Amino acid sequence: MRLSDLGDKEIVNLANGSRHGQLADAELLFDESQGKIKAILVPDYHGRMSFLGSKDYLQLPWNSIRKIGEDIIIFESSEI
Repeated sequence: MRLSDLGDKEIVNLANGSRHGQLADAELLFDESQGKIKAILVPDYHGRMSFLGSKDYLQLPWNSIRKIGEDIIIFESSEI
C-alpha cells in the first residue's frame, strides 16, 4: 500500500468510536534516525484554537494502530 492510498481513510478510535477526520488532514511524525513512523498528528477539531488561529493536534502513537482497512484506520487509545 502506498502513502497516497491512505489519504481518504477515516481515522476512528476503537475504544470509544470517536472519529478524528481523514488521514489526508493529518501529519506524520517520523523517527529520523530509524526512518520509521512514530505517530500520526491529527487536527483536534473538538478542542479550542491556539494562539493566532493555529490548530492543536492529537498525537496518535503508531503502535496504537490496530487495523488499516479499505475505508478506515482503526486505532485504540483510552487517553483520547
